[in-house]
Amino acid sequence: MRELRFGDAPRAVSVIGQGTWYIDHGDRAQAITALQRGLDRGMTHIDTAEMYGGAEPIVGQAIAGRRDEVFLVSKVLPSNASRAKTKAACERSLSRLKTDRLDCYLLHWRGSTPLEETFAAFEELQQAGKILSWGVSNFDADDLDEALAVAGKGRIACNQVLYHLQERAIEHAVIPWCAQHGVAVVAYSPFGHDSFPSPKSAGGKVLAEIAKAHGATPHQVVLAALTRGDGVFAIPKAANAAHAEQNAAAGDLTLTKDELARIDQAFPRGPRPRSLPML
Repeated sequence: MRELRFGDAPRAVSVIGQGTWYIDHGDRAQAITALQRGLDRGMTHIDTAEMYGGAEPIVGQAIAGRRDEVFLVSKVLPSNASRAKTKAACERSLSRLKTDRLDCYLLHWRGSTPLEETFAAFEELQQAGKILSWGVSNFDADDLDEALAVAGKGRIACNQVLYHLQERAIEHAVIPWCAQHGVAVVAYSPFGHDSFPSPKSAGGKVLAEIAKAHGATPHQVVLAALTRGDGVFAIPKAANAAHAEQNAAAGDLTLTKDELARIDQAFPRGPRPRSLPML
């Protein structure tokens, strides 16, 4: 399995990880089994957030007895992003996850609280051993410029952003910015939010043809395409253990230049939008 260094964190992180948004909306036992199967298959990067309702307790149960295997990420809401509230929110997440530390803690998106306050809280949490690294989510290039000016070089571990084949806005400025400054890019909703290309569509047919050539699935092809660049990760959610198995196998899939060119032609990135898309 290919692994990359995640910011200045002390461990390498699996390129294909596990997202948990809406994981609490289905069968709890099935969700736990899916996460555990993902861990068994090397998807040790697990992402959650305080916003995700009951997801954190599910993750906590799934990783019980296996905490040291996991690169565990959670996120603080902008409404809790003041210096004091960030630290309190982190403690609540730790309690729900039944762990003593997060491997990375993110600001979920920008709000009205100055970044200086949130980042100061992150630094205090890191010094206390509550978090091992920290980053941001849903930050466009201008937001990242401001964050870098506040935090200083080498402090921002990652930027978690919306990225799938039909939403490639981050390729215009965010991915180049992160590559230049050594910040990892983490793609959430890599299959789109209930909008995966239909097998009858032109793009869907391209994915199916490439998948057939590799004995893979179109979903695996998508994950391989999105994570082609150094420093780019993806955190698909798996509805069940079989889906987790499929997602994990994408880490072993390497696409040719011609195949990537076909995908790029089928799913053009389009013009740069005025604001960064997010869910």
